[in-house]
Amino acid sequence: MKPLLRRPRRLRITPALRNLVRETQVCAADLILPLFVSENIASRTPVESMPGVAQLTVEEAAQEAAAAFEEGIQAVLLFGIPSEKDTQASGAYRSDGIVQRAIGAIKRAVPEMIVIGDVCLCEYMSHGHCGIAHFEGDRVTVLNDESLQLLAATAVSQAGAGADIVAPSDMMDGRVMAIREALDDAGFHNTAILSYAAKFASAFYGPFRDAAESVPLAGDRRTYQMDPANALEALRETQLDIDEAADLVMVKPGLAYLDILWRVKERFEMPTAVYHVSGEYAMLKAAAAKGWLDERAVTLEIMTAFKRAGADLIVTYAARDVARWLKQG
Repeated sequence: MKPLLRRPRRLRITPALRNLVRETQVCAADLILPLFVSENIASRTPVESMPGVAQLTVEEAAQEAAAAFEEGIQAVLLFGIPSEKDTQASGAYRSDGIVQRAIGAIKRAVPEMIVIGDVCLCEYMSHGHCGIAHFEGDRVTVLNDESLQLLAATAVSQAGAGADIVAPSDMMDGRVMAIREALDDAGFHNTAILSYAAKFASAFYGPFRDAAESVPLAGDRRTYQMDPANALEALRETQLDIDEAADLVMVKPGLAYLDILWRVKERFEMPTAVYHVSGEYAMLKAAAAKGWLDERAVTLEIMTAFKRAGADLIVTYAARDVARWLKQG
């Protein structure tokens, strides 16, 4: 008998057949939209290095969240730019801070929207680092344990303003435990923690620092963010955050770290997010503006890659575009 010829192409012949057997599906509910909210502007101010992204007023952030919700996006991630900065990041945990006011405005406009507060101090520190810092000439030492109290206070303040989830992104050791204990002591037992569990000291963050006005005045973040060369360390970091009661974990950046994303999801089977970071977004926008890439096709392919690699949630500045493209089919 003649051996059978296997023909995988049979299931690729039409769009309907391809959709029928598609293994990975991206939907708008998978997406988290980051928003930059600033006290220093009177109206929407575009971020030059991130086409389509802008700093927003509190009112504009609420409007943006409402529009995104109508498009099927169920979560936003808030970053704040205060009018004044200091060495204690006091604007991060003020009850009337910029993020706290934005949380309240969004919850009033769209009560069903999941609001995530980014818990970091760099935007609020006069020196631009993610914790309390000690300077000796050009050498900067970010003090780990001394910073935990400020991070915990920020998380409690955001929860008090109505945040559903707090997301520590600082990479200080022990911060998830400190935040969980502080939230529980304040009665916020149901406020979840999305930990930036594996956050690498990446060169892809440049445009974000423009948007968040958080460029360090001296030094860099390599003493607390992870070495891009290390994969096993990412698993250890993630395990520590899970042991400290993180409810969700994140890998950041995304495209250059798909292997980390896959390993984290496979190892821990936790709700897992990935951050499609500013540099990844800006490169795609620049190439599309030159006509070198099809922006829609490439963006959707990237989103599919994140899902295929294990992401349950995708933080992306392209969230609203992606939601519209998915609806168009």
